Amino acid sequence: MDINLARTFLMVAETGSFIEAAEKLNITQSTVSARIKGLEELLGRPVFERSKSGADLTAAGEQFRKHALALVRVWQRAQLEVSLSDQHRDHLAVGAPLGLWQGFLLKWVARLRADSPDIAVSAVSAPSTVLTQRLIEGTLDLAVMYRPIQPPGHVVEHLFDEEFVLVTSAKLTGRRAVSDYIFVDWGPDFHQDHAAAYPELTNPGLHLDLGSISIEYLLANEASAYFPVRIVKPYVARGRLRQPKRARRFVYPVYVVYPEDRDEETYEPVIYGLRSAAARVGSA
Repeated sequence: MDINLARTFLMVAETGSFIEAAEKLNITQSTVSARIKGLEELLGRPVFERSKSGADLTAAGEQFRKHALALVRVWQRAQLEVSLSDQHRDHLAVGAPLGLWQGFLLKWVARLRADSPDIAVSAVSAPSTVLTQRLIEGTLDLAVMYRPIQPPGHVVEHLFDEEFVLVTSAKLTGRRAVSDYIFVDWGPDFHQDHAAAYPELTNPGLHLDLGSISIEYLLANEASAYFPVRIVKPYVARGRLRQPKRARRFVYPVYVVYPEDRDEETYEPVIYGLRSAAARVGSA
């Protein structure tokens, strides 16, 4: 399939309009129409329902969207690896939720680049469901996440247990107000466990899906929130944050997922380095 068909399809799906898709792609509307018609002929199904108000995906179009995304990502990865081949012997695509990059995976990447400068690295932050899909489609070489669903043809290996604790920047004097609490979203498991433990904090005034960078808000404002121990430990040690007594703790295992059918020569040093980085987190 011409990759431009998939790109054009995705743009029409995003904008809901053949005209807007043509403008964003810098092509004519007739070209957009011709590409969608060609795609529908290849699939044997209409992918859009046209109307005066725009273009809506059909059931077949909804099904094709995930495959179109995979096609475009595979092509982009192929282009990247070919462009890097003159300077690097290999390319490693790594994915993880945002919270696992700070204080863990970025340190591992730095050590990997120092030890193996001939391996290019691409890093992506995404939810576990997206990471799993990208592992299956082959646009990620490995992913690190909490409690993954094992994709077919992949190994799931435990790295360490992540402990989340409540920390606050509020002064010791005075009573902590519920309005000062921030819900930092650490994924569906945390969301469920947190709701069970703190039903009164189900709908706080501030909800942050920003991972570890949410710590900046606590450091600048009097507030409380849950964070991984590895992130808050230095701030607690310096007195910038403190841990309230008797607060509930949440523990979630962290795993690395990688293909069963892999090049051992390439993967083994990478996985070994990741295990070593995980061991340092566990012993800290």
